[in-house]
Amino acid sequence: MKKKVLAIVLALVMVFGLSVTLTGCGSDGGDGYKVGFICLHDENSTYDKNFLDAANAACEELGVQAVIKTNIPEGQECYDAAAELVDAGCGIVFANSFGHEDFMIQAAKDFPEVQFCHSTGTKAHTEGLDNYHNAFASIYEGRYLAGVAAGMKLNEMIEAGDITADEAKMGYVGAFTYAEVVSGYTSFYLGAKSVCESVTMDVSFTGSWYDEALEKEAANKLINGGCVLISQHADSMGAPTACENAGVPNVSYNGSTVDACPNTFIVSSRIDWAPYYVYAITAAQNGEAIDADWTGTLETGSVVLTDVNEAVAAEGTVAKLEEVKAALQDGSVQVFDTAAFTVEGKTLSSYMADVDTDAAYEKDTEVIEDGAFKESKFRSAPYFDLQIDGINLLDTAF
Repeated sequence: MKKKVLAIVLALVMVFGLSVTLTGCGSDGGDGYKVGFICLHDENSTYDKNFLDAANAACEELGVQAVIKTNIPEGQECYDAAAELVDAGCGIVFANSFGHEDFMIQAAKDFPEVQFCHSTGTKAHTEGLDNYHNAFASIYEGRYLAGVAAGMKLNEMIEAGDITADEAKMGYVGAFTYAEVVSGYTSFYLGAKSVCESVTMDVSFTGSWYDEALEKEAANKLINGGCVLISQHADSMGAPTACENAGVPNVSYNGSTVDACPNTFIVSSRIDWAPYYVYAITAAQNGEAIDADWTGTLETGSVVLTDVNEAVAAEGTVAKLEEVKAALQDGSVQVFDTAAFTVEGKTLSSYMADVDTDAAYEKDTEVIEDGAFKESKFRSAPYFDLQIDGINLLDTAF
C-alpha cells in the first residue's frame, strides 16, 4: 500500500510540478530515524531523479525513513525547507543544488544538533562547522569515459565516409559557465580527443539547469552549426530529443535515454549518490564525524556509466571503456594531463585555482602537480575553469 501511495504522489508531482514532502520512502527504521532531502526540481529533471533514486535506495538499505522535499528554489525557500525537516525530526538533511549552499549553512548554524550535507557546494572546508559538510564526486572521470565513447563514434563515422576528419565537431549544451560545467565539458572533450585527434567542440549555454525548450533549442543550434554528435550538462530531455529527431548521436547525462532515444543514445555518465548517503547517514546515526569535504570516485562506486547502447555505439566501445577505466583507476591515465591540451597554444606548468572560495573568487591554490591539473584533490567540488584550445564557446552570458 505504501508503494502505491508513493507512486500516486510522485505522479501528481510530475504532472503538476508540486512542492511536496514525501514520507515513508524506504523502510521505517526500528528507531524511527528520519533523513531529510531537499531537491531543486522533481523527477522530471534527470539531475533530481538521479538524487531521488539514490535517496530512496540508501534509505531502503539502511532501514531509515526518508522525508523528501522537491521543487525547492535556490533561495530562502531552502532554509525554510531545512527548518521544516528539522521540525519533522530529521537527524540529517541533504540538499542537492549549488545555490542551496548559503541557506544550508545558515540552517546548520541555527540547528547545531542536526547534520547538514550539501552536494556540489564549496564552503564546508572553510566554514569550519562540525555539522555542515560538502560532497561531490570525480565525475570528470565519468565524463572522460563518455567522451572516449563519443570519440570512437566519430572515428566510425570518419571511416564510414559519413564525415571527414575535419568535420569531427561535437556540440555540448551547458547550463552555466561555472567551473562544474567547464570541468565537465572539458573532460568530455579530452576523452574524445584521446581517440579522435581531429575533434573540436562547440558549447552553447542556456543559463538554466532545467529548461527543456532552451536545451532543445541549443542542441538544434549546435546541430545546424555542423555538430555531428551532442552531449550536455543540463537536466531535461531537450537535447536528447533534438538528437533523436535529427538522427544525431547523443551522449546524455544522469541516466540512460535509450528508451526515448533508441536510435541515437550511446552512453551516459552519472554520479551515484547512494554510497555517500549511506556513509553520511550511518555516521550521523552513530554520532560519528562526517568528512567536511567528501569526494566519491570510481572506486567507491560513485562515478558510473550506464550500459552502452551497442546498437548505436561504435564497435569495440565496451571493451575500450573497460580499458580506459582501469587506466584511470591505476593512475596511468590522468584526465587533465597537461600534455593533452594547450591554452592559447601553450602547455601549462602552473595554475592557481579558486579553491578556498571567497567573495572575490581569488585564485589561491596551485593545482598542477606531476604534469596534471589535480581536479577534486584540494576540494570535492570542481575548480577547473580553464578554456582550452579546441573548444569554442558560442555564448558566455551565463
